[in-house]
Amino acid sequence: MQSSLGEVAEEMKVIVFRLQDEEYGVEVEQVKSIERLEKITRVPRTPSFVKGVINLRGVVTPIIDLRERFGLGDSQHTDSTRIIIVTIGGLEVGLIVDSATDVIDVAIDAVEPPPCIVGGVEAVYLKGVAKLEKRLLILLNLNKVLDASEMQQLERIEGTVG
Repeated sequence: MQSSLGEVAEEMKVIVFRLQDEEYGVEVEQVKSIERLEKITRVPRTPSFVKGVINLRGVVTPIIDLRERFGLGDSQHTDSTRIIIVTIGGLEVGLIVDSATDVIDVAIDAVEPPPCIVGGVEAVYLKGVAKLEKRLLILLNLNKVLDASEMQQLERIEGTVG
């Protein structure tokens, strides 16, 4: 994007979603699709935040409850509940969110490093906080949402069930 002064401002396109009362964002490049909540098949001996798997157009996809992952408490699924399908470390993973609300452009220079905790979510999961006109948008660092051992466990689930 070019401003009236001829300066080039860098932006990123972000999918906005809600968890509890906060707005979060992930970069569009990491999002494959946004799906309605469907029946999730439970997989034994997985962490509690891994709700199971779904068969999404022939691909077995592990599903993670982001509220539970971040320690934000149980979620009540509603008609607004969505599964955001993202790619983390080459693995397709579904993230259960309260709702997916918007796609917006965020200027790179509007993003600040995250404070230690934002909205109850630890900084390790966060890429930064974007200051928009009248709201703050918490940007997730998807590569930190799962650690290496959790990624291996999800790959095994996908391989076992798929």
